[in-house]
Amino acid sequence: MGTPEFPNLGNHCSVSDCRQLDFLPFTCDRCDQIYCLEHRGYIEHKCTKPNKEDVKVVICPLCAKGVRLIPDQDPNMAWDHHVNIDCDPSNYEKVTKKRKCPAPGCREVLVFSNTIKCRDCLEDHCLKHRFGPDHKCSGPKKLETSFSFMSLFNTIKKEEPKPTLTSTASSKWTSSFLSVASNIRASAEASMSKLSNEINHVWLAARDSAGPNSGSGNKNDLQEESCTQCGVKFSSAISLVDHVQQVHESNGKPVGVKKIEACPKCSGGFVDPVSLVEHVERDHGGGSGA
Repeated sequence: MGTPEFPNLGNHCSVSDCRQLDFLPFTCDRCDQIYCLEHRGYIEHKCTKPNKEDVKVVICPLCAKGVRLIPDQDPNMAWDHHVNIDCDPSNYEKVTKKRKCPAPGCREVLVFSNTIKCRDCLEDHCLKHRFGPDHKCSGPKKLETSFSFMSLFNTIKKEEPKPTLTSTASSKWTSSFLSVASNIRASAEASMSKLSNEINHVWLAARDSAGPNSGSGNKNDLQEESCTQCGVKFSSAISLVDHVQQVHESNGKPVGVKKIEACPKCSGGFVDPVSLVEHVERDHGGGSGA
């Protein structure tokens, strides 16, 4: 068997009359024996288990269902299992009964290829009676729910509430809306009053603490106060309060934060660069140095 270089290469055919050495042998998937090219078929080597992988199904005469027989097992066991557990005689009529066209006088059996469902009556008919006049179509079915809906709508329409009830409900809604609006307005007024009191308190404290000579001296060396909203520094608290009232408040109400330009000499705050240039030219002689 094989060659001097590959002694295990190839196998002999299992047929006793052949025993040919084949380097590419075939293994039977039923009897698991090795055969040559000539005897690889079931019939050629007379396989002892040719039906090992076959599937057999027996139709039950009671329920018209298929009963699968398991290979290498007694068929009587599979049959007893089906009769005791799976068999349902009521299924026989469903399977064996043939559907026919419901048109009067038509006896054509309905199958997959000749069955058409009518769009109006939603029933299956043959090709010959597929149109409504041919099978005397009754037309689309009317939904009973539509009549109940219309009757309910008419009942509700008759029992509409009186105008007095509508006016009462409207007055209740208006009063509740006005109540909510008044509560919101009162809360806003309280918040603004609290903010105004705090600003006035700070302004009075700064005015009392400021001396008569607070505005004299070199203003560049007295950058002690800074605005918390825009960051501009001021030489005194009075200047800071005036800046807050003029820039960040309008009629006692806070306004949005604006970009402030600071003077390089006196640290005065200005809303726009044009005002800053005019201030430098008017008060500092047009110079930009400190």
